[in-house]
Amino acid sequence: MKYFIIAGEPSGDLHGSKLMRGIANSDSNASFSFCGGDRMVEVGGREGLIKHYKDMSFFGIVQVLKNLQIIFSQINQCKKAIEQFNPDVIILIDYPSFNMRIAKWAHKKGIKVYYYIAPKVWAWKEWRVKSIRKYVDRVYTIFPFETEYFKGKGIQTTFCGNPLVDDIAQMRAKLPTREQFIAQNNLDNRPIVALLAGSRISEIRENLPDMVALSQHFPEYQFIVTAVPWIDRAIYQSYLSNSDVKYLCNQTQQTLSHAEAAIVTSGTATLETALMGIPEMVVYHVPKLYEILRPYVLKIPYISLVNINLGREAVKELVCAKLDIDSATAELRSILKGGDKRDKMLSDFAELSSLIGSKGASHRFATEIVKTLKG
Repeated sequence: MKYFIIAGEPSGDLHGSKLMRGIANSDSNASFSFCGGDRMVEVGGREGLIKHYKDMSFFGIVQVLKNLQIIFSQINQCKKAIEQFNPDVIILIDYPSFNMRIAKWAHKKGIKVYYYIAPKVWAWKEWRVKSIRKYVDRVYTIFPFETEYFKGKGIQTTFCGNPLVDDIAQMRAKLPTREQFIAQNNLDNRPIVALLAGSRISEIRENLPDMVALSQHFPEYQFIVTAVPWIDRAIYQSYLSNSDVKYLCNQTQQTLSHAEAAIVTSGTATLETALMGIPEMVVYHVPKLYEILRPYVLKIPYISLVNINLGREAVKELVCAKLDIDSATAELRSILKGGDKRDKMLSDFAELSSLIGSKGASHRFATEIVKTLKG
């Protein structure tokens, strides 16, 4: 069968490549056309790539407005590529602003549409639920609570686990020892606190200064900011000057695995940290107006995927316009070794791992997709 897959971000490229491998294992006649990245190219071949996510990623309302003409042109290119490929199914991976437009168009064309890693409508922009129900044939969720949410909205939903579990397992298989990690990165022997400040420039700008300020209260620890390769080092360094915070790029899981605790922004990083068994706290800077309007804008009481999945505050969320350094310092001390919250948090993380599921999620999703198409 023929599969057209659209991923517009690095994480979507990773998830898409694993899904494609699983589909190829379940369907020996599978052929792919896709918008994605280098990882998907490794599976589907360069000839299958229609558009690279690096040319599709526009973050923030200002950047989107500046590039509207390009975005609409890319949507039209994608539609033409789909018509030429004539797929049995279109599989959309997250990236809702772009993908929901494709879903609406494909539905009118009579093309089957599956959504893998659905839009987070349970948190914001819930009005998209109506469009998902109307234009998407089936949703494949990676969180158990999402399954119940979408089913409650009358949407066909399947949950097979979370592919992040496989990422962590693969990383652990080739992990350097602590001594090797320290030597390779010119670190000292102090215990490590990992700083995951986000994957977008705006997140770095808003969150890293608070994290650096917090680090100054813990001279007995070495703090390491885990940088992402698509953000220039100079942006990080502008906030690290006059501090003892170290910079490491593209080594998030390696740093976490040797950390005693972590300070994390919202997003998948909160789940990744928890599944690796590293106590954490969430620090997320927001404008004062958002802090006031948050109860009316956000549909759920939490922003971290740990708390959302568990349905309670297992990790502290400091979401505010101005960080209270004293409160943040006390919270961090409570989850470091000897802290009074550490053991309970690790117990909560074990429960979370049980909820999320075992390894092999990507292949289970692929098997379900192929089975449903053949059904």
